[in-house]
Amino acid sequence: MTLNSMQVAAGVIFNKAGKVLLAKRPHGVHQGGLWEFPGGKLEPGEDVKTALTRELQEELGLVVDKARPFIKLHYDYPDRSVVLNVWLVNKWHGHIHSKEDQCIQWVKIENFSELNFPAADVPIIKAIQLPSLYLISPGPTGSLNNYLLCIEECMQAGTRLLQLRCKEEIFKQHPHLVRQVLEVCNTYKVKLLLNSTPATAVLYKTHGVHLSSPRLLQLNHRPLDTTYWVAASCHNQNELAHACRIGVDFIVLSPVEATPSHPDAKPLGWKNFLQLTEYSTVPVYALGGMQPLHLQKAWDNGAQGVAMLSGVWSANNPADVIRKCVER
Repeated sequence: MTLNSMQVAAGVIFNKAGKVLLAKRPHGVHQGGLWEFPGGKLEPGEDVKTALTRELQEELGLVVDKARPFIKLHYDYPDRSVVLNVWLVNKWHGHIHSKEDQCIQWVKIENFSELNFPAADVPIIKAIQLPSLYLISPGPTGSLNNYLLCIEECMQAGTRLLQLRCKEEIFKQHPHLVRQVLEVCNTYKVKLLLNSTPATAVLYKTHGVHLSSPRLLQLNHRPLDTTYWVAASCHNQNELAHACRIGVDFIVLSPVEATPSHPDAKPLGWKNFLQLTEYSTVPVYALGGMQPLHLQKAWDNGAQGVAMLSGVWSANNPADVIRKCVER
């Protein structure tokens, strides 16, 4: 990223049918003919929300009622550098139409692969497919049936992305554990990532792998193709940079605050967390001491959302914690 990077505000806008609004860049301009998320350049002295509100009104006749930070990305093209300040527009009104003769279209997320986007927009597409909550589940400590029941209740409450984090011997002691969890996940359309080796994730046919930081640093390239999700745990700038370099889909950065699962780990704090997310080219979740009340703080500091382990499983009612997250 250079000091004179072009600052751009862009909006991820959903309609009631769950489709996302896209605009096609005119031919003859930078990245012409490609589809993008509506928005435009920041004027001198403008903040992101003001710029986004102005651009969407001027270009589309859309009035922003409610919006929040979604993801911030830096990208260096051969001829220029851009900073994409992407916001999620939660609520809007107006009759949307192209006021500048730009082609616009509502598109289902699953149809994005049929369109061509600027390279800088690829992480935005990944972020759109990810929820605000990444639930991390420890292995079973008691009855396997009770464990599976609790996981199912969390899915009924709104969990859509789950990491199964167990010691390797748990898989040997309970050979059907992953398959049973995966069956529940598939019933509720939840993505299951296995905190293990990529080979183990493929063996159990999960939706992807979550790499611990030691496993991450052993890799020189992305371990699985793009039909799988690949996530990684990071704790500092070097690990984060390596994760981005090998092409993971998202990162979990920790510990942000003090956490009972790692009482000796020094918390990053939100200021350092924000600084680290500035280096990321993929979505980042905040982990460590997270509760539902931290979601807005996480969004304001560049996060996709929060990852939770103790905050859910140590609660009297884990499903209630999930509901408080997904209803925000």
